[in-house]
Amino acid sequence: MTEDSQTIYLDAELRPNASLSPHAFLIVMSLVGLLSFAAGLLYFTVGAWPVFGFFGLDACAIWYAFRLSFQRQKQVTYVRVDETHVRLWHMQTGQADKRADLPTAFVRVELETPATHNSFLRLEYGAKAFVIGRFLTPEQREEFAERLRTAIYKARAARYAPP
Repeated sequence: MTEDSQTIYLDAELRPNASLSPHAFLIVMSLVGLLSFAAGLLYFTVGAWPVFGFFGLDACAIWYAFRLSFQRQKQVTYVRVDETHVRLWHMQTGQADKRADLPTAFVRVELETPATHNSFLRLEYGAKAFVIGRFLTPEQREEFAERLRTAIYKARAARYAPP
C-alpha cells in the first residue's frame, strides 16, 4: 500500500489561542499610551518631571510584553495518524521546523491524570518523548490525548487485522 492510499485516522492542527486581534491590540496600546502620557503630564506640571519618562518606559514595557506574547502564538503543530506512522511537525517563528515520524505499533500516548497545567501530553517511542500541545488547557489535553489514543488504536487494528 502506498503512502498516498493509506487511511488517515487523525489529522489535527494545534495552535494557541490568540489573546487579541491586531485591531484590539491597537486600541489597547492607544489607551495605555494616552493614559501614560496624561499621568506623566500631570506629574510634569507639579514639578516631578523625571516621572514623565518613566511612564513612557511603562508603556514600552507593556508593548514589548505583548510583542513576546504574539511571537509565541505564531506556532503550529500538525499531528497525523495513518496506518503506519504518527507524523509530528512543529513550526515556530525564529526556530527550525521539527519533524518526527513514529511507528504506530510502538508509540504510546502519556498524560498524567487528572491533567494539570504542569502535566504534559507526550508521545513516547522507546527512550524518546515528544511533548505536544503545551499551550492547551488541561481539559483540551485530556480530550486530545483520548482522540490520539483512539486514532492509534484504530490504525493498529487496521494494520494488524487478519486478512
